[in-house]
Amino acid sequence: MVRDERRAALIPYLTAGYPTPARAVEALRMVAAAGADLVEVGLPFSDPLADGVTIQRSTQAALDQGVTAARALELVDQAALDIPVVIMTYVNPVLAYGVERFLSDAHAAGASGLLLTDFPAGADPDLEERVAASPLALIRLIAPTTQPERLARAVRGASGFIYLISRLGVTGARDEAPPDLSKHVAAIRAATRLPIAVGFGIGTAAQARATARVADGVVVGSALVEALGGGGLSEAERLVRALAAAVREERR
Repeated sequence: MVRDERRAALIPYLTAGYPTPARAVEALRMVAAAGADLVEVGLPFSDPLADGVTIQRSTQAALDQGVTAARALELVDQAALDIPVVIMTYVNPVLAYGVERFLSDAHAAGASGLLLTDFPAGADPDLEERVAASPLALIRLIAPTTQPERLARAVRGASGFIYLISRLGVTGARDEAPPDLSKHVAAIRAATRLPIAVGFGIGTAAQARATARVADGVVVGSALVEALGGGGLSEAERLVRALAAAVREERR
């Protein structure tokens, strides 16, 4: 549908189990109804090094309510979404769960992709092969500082799409999109034919619109999690609808 409409995809991020497990299911259903094309679901983890304060707080709140990796997958299954779901997590929860069991259970719950934030390409070829052999797409996270020779290796074996970090640092909303974003997107396009989604720091309709001009997908996490925690489902829905309208305005 996104390709047919010649536009970028909107990819909201939600923390599984936040603000409560029941509300998390409602939030997943809400973003799908409000215009999301995919959704990233973050699994609560005790040491989320790549995440900023907002998502760290949401993760801790979910952990405090007993949301384990298994419970998080149950919530995804309960939501029964009709849009693709990408599980975003760290390597340790997957290893602790059991790789084969995790891949199987995630797929059974409705996930179609896996993004491991602390897992650089080539770090564990065996794990990469096991994900590649599963029904889940292996989403690569690429930093804007990645050199051309490293970039070619980093995208090798990836599937689904490439997730480009818009700027260095942890997750969290910023005031404006990076001015050199188009240059980084072009460098990745030269290395792979996979779609390129951009995240980290995008939180407003204006930023989403600007990002949609150059990328194939726009990821919004911290701003949405903050809206959900501060204003509930209604405020979060307003933000998602505004973001969805913004990316749909930028047709190619």
